[in-house]
Amino acid sequence: MSNYIHVTIHVTDQFVKDLIVAHLFDKGFEGMEEQPEELNAFIKQDHFDEAEVKSLLDNYKLPYAVTIVASQNWNALWERNFEPVVIKDFCIIRADFHDKDETLPLDIIITPKMSFGTGHHATTYMMVEQMSYLLFENKKVADFGTGTGILAIVAEKLGASRVRAIDVDDFSIENAVENIERNKCFKIEVIQADLFSSVEKFDIILANINKNVIIDNIQALATALNAGGKVLLSGLLKEDEPDILMACQAYNLRRVNTLERNKWISILLEHNI
Repeated sequence: MSNYIHVTIHVTDQFVKDLIVAHLFDKGFEGMEEQPEELNAFIKQDHFDEAEVKSLLDNYKLPYAVTIVASQNWNALWERNFEPVVIKDFCIIRADFHDKDETLPLDIIITPKMSFGTGHHATTYMMVEQMSYLLFENKKVADFGTGTGILAIVAEKLGASRVRAIDVDDFSIENAVENIERNKCFKIEVIQADLFSSVEKFDIILANINKNVIIDNIQALATALNAGGKVLLSGLLKEDEPDILMACQAYNLRRVNTLERNKWISILLEHNI
């Protein structure tokens, strides 16, 4: 297992923070943790280019610090910083050392290890919120960029008949499998791939990744949707919306709604044929 680089960036302005998050995701960073006065960003050590990061942060005159997080220390870092996330009156996302909230319909247990996607970030939060409004009963679902497996788990808990969870990263695949087992899910198939490709049709496709990956795969996503199927996207900033909608329009994907949270958005689209 390779180590991770933890970059602590001292930034208080939320708009600047959101811009930095978007830039870092484009540079290969896999996870972000936002605090009131700082941003914690994580990337595999062998993917880290400090000169590139320094150049970016110097543009905003932001101080930063770099530390190495050994893979075996990831859970300790997680337990020290993680608090449960409650999404509306619908769902709690917690670690196994937190108490269950009996008042909420969905109880999801996530331990991320070297993966990311816990509900803390606005994009994951909005994806789960949007999912709460959709009908998953007996639906076939694909989760592209599954990370911790959280969206695939929510889909099964909401009644999906079959879920295909896809990710390129070794740690994410391993972690998703463990979280799926921990949540007693039995209808999720985990597949390792860097592109979305399927001869099977789905009723709902979930993709919480980033603008470039979504645009690169939008034709494959649309092709894999049943007529009237829905695709739910996030990992996007508000200013990404026009480019995403233009790419979707070419494949008969019509916007149903857009949620916005902390300048991030989630777009629900429907396949019209």
